[in-house]
Amino acid sequence: MAKRGLILATSGIQRERAGYDSPMQPTRYLTGITTSGSPHLGNYVGAIKPAIEFSRLTSAESFYFLADYHALIKTDSPELVVQSTLEIAATWLALGLDPARVTFYRQSDIPEIAELTWMLTCSTAKGLMNKAHAYKAALDSNRAQSLDDDAGISMGLYMYPVLMAADILAFRADRVPVGRDQVQHIEICRDIAQRFNHRFGPVLTLPQPAVDENTATLPGLDGRKMSKSYGNTIALMLDEKALKKAINRIVTNLKAPGEPKSPEESGLFPIWSAFSTPEQTAWMSDQLGAGMAWGEAKRELYEKVNAQIGPARERYHALMNAPADVEALLVDGAERARMVSREVLGAVREAVGIRRLR
Repeated sequence: MAKRGLILATSGIQRERAGYDSPMQPTRYLTGITTSGSPHLGNYVGAIKPAIEFSRLTSAESFYFLADYHALIKTDSPELVVQSTLEIAATWLALGLDPARVTFYRQSDIPEIAELTWMLTCSTAKGLMNKAHAYKAALDSNRAQSLDDDAGISMGLYMYPVLMAADILAFRADRVPVGRDQVQHIEICRDIAQRFNHRFGPVLTLPQPAVDENTATLPGLDGRKMSKSYGNTIALMLDEKALKKAINRIVTNLKAPGEPKSPEESGLFPIWSAFSTPEQTAWMSDQLGAGMAWGEAKRELYEKVNAQIGPARERYHALMNAPADVEALLVDGAERARMVSREVLGAVREAVGIRRLR
């Protein structure tokens, strides 16, 4: 599901529902984050911050969810899934997500998603799943290591695009924010919905990807893309001492203080840019070019990041210590979400012939 690349959908966009057009309806926006680890700076810049800003607009109807079903593909640790669910929910809430303004829920609290996944599976071509990036990457990795093609590949990994499609289609989402590298997920969802509608009638809404070309993809500590799978992340809600220590671990080169440095020489500069105004970004570029020491640049980066994240820490820790309160908010969000998913699943069941005899 979408973890970055958010774009602000506007009120003039019509809903693209098969056989149905209603320009008076607000645009429905949906995004989720997988509960398989602690939120990090890349999640914040690419998904959390823009999503919270977007949630304050009145031109869209927003759905945000914790993708714990998807987490099962990535981890065998139930403790990690539970802990990550709490951490991610607490992070979003601490940073300003208002559950009274949006529908904020946990994926597994919506039974219609699981049932819709099966309905869609029965209409999805196997060849379409063979083209999914994650499956192809796993296949290529196995072949590069001279392993059996199927080694380590679960049906969860193979079929997760169908689950993702159900996440979207269960709520008639119009726009799904994704990074450029995730557009295929929405294309597959559209293919699945179109095939279903062709077989059973105009039931499902066809979503559009919402891609913000300006959203940054942050490098991690080692310069590669910041990712839990690489183990190179900077956790979002670290205390001040731990945050400073993590930033000091960002890989730089051996150029001494006074030597001109290019912004491209370290992952430090893109992180600075993601937390800064254009003027501040230009200032840092000039300072590096004038010979600013890497240590000084890291101190500046720490101050910049801490100024944005620090004010939310107290609220975050209060929520972490009150899991029952977070649970109540998620349950309430699920009840509101199911008002939509029940209606969609009812239409799907009727269309395929799963209905009462009469």
